[in-house]
Amino acid sequence: MNAFVNLVQQYGQDEYELALRETKTYEIIQDVKTLRSEIGILYLNEFNAKVINKLLKDAGLQFTSLFTAKPHIFISIKNPLAKQSIVTIDELQHYPYLSFEQGEYNSFHFSEEILSTLSHKKSIRVNDRATLFNLLIGLNGYTISTGVLSADLNGNEIIPVPLDCDESIKVGWISHRNASLSKLATAYVEALHQAITT
Repeated sequence: MNAFVNLVQQYGQDEYELALRETKTYEIIQDVKTLRSEIGILYLNEFNAKVINKLLKDAGLQFTSLFTAKPHIFISIKNPLAKQSIVTIDELQHYPYLSFEQGEYNSFHFSEEILSTLSHKKSIRVNDRATLFNLLIGLNGYTISTGVLSADLNGNEIIPVPLDCDESIKVGWISHRNASLSKLATAYVEALHQAITT
């Protein structure tokens, strides 16, 4: 989001028509494959890499890494776990787990969150980020992510806390293997690199 905001501020003159689609993993791949989108952002981990890489190869797409992160949970600042410097998976069992619905392709390999094969006593699936963030606050829920969260865009009510596990998340962008990016897509990739270094 920060990279997109920076892109619009830099290149958005008096008139522009851009699209920022927040969608499901399978649809990201399909959007780039069919050129509905020039690039897509997704992640690979040890669990999903084989399936995602095969889909990318079959679609003529390539994955370019942006950064590797250790897992964090996003929680409300009012959640009792917010005071901890690190949280274990066992400590999360009493809180609702919030995840993104993957629709028709609801495979674990397409999950928006890592550790998607863990069982949860309390689990809620949502289809948009605003709902997820509202439930994080309203229900003291949690979701698992990279830990990258912009207070400028998302406020200070939700914070990342490191999760004690051995997983890692490789975040990157996908594009057509044999196609050059437009000037604007190249600028967006540059904005992504700037956003992750700040």
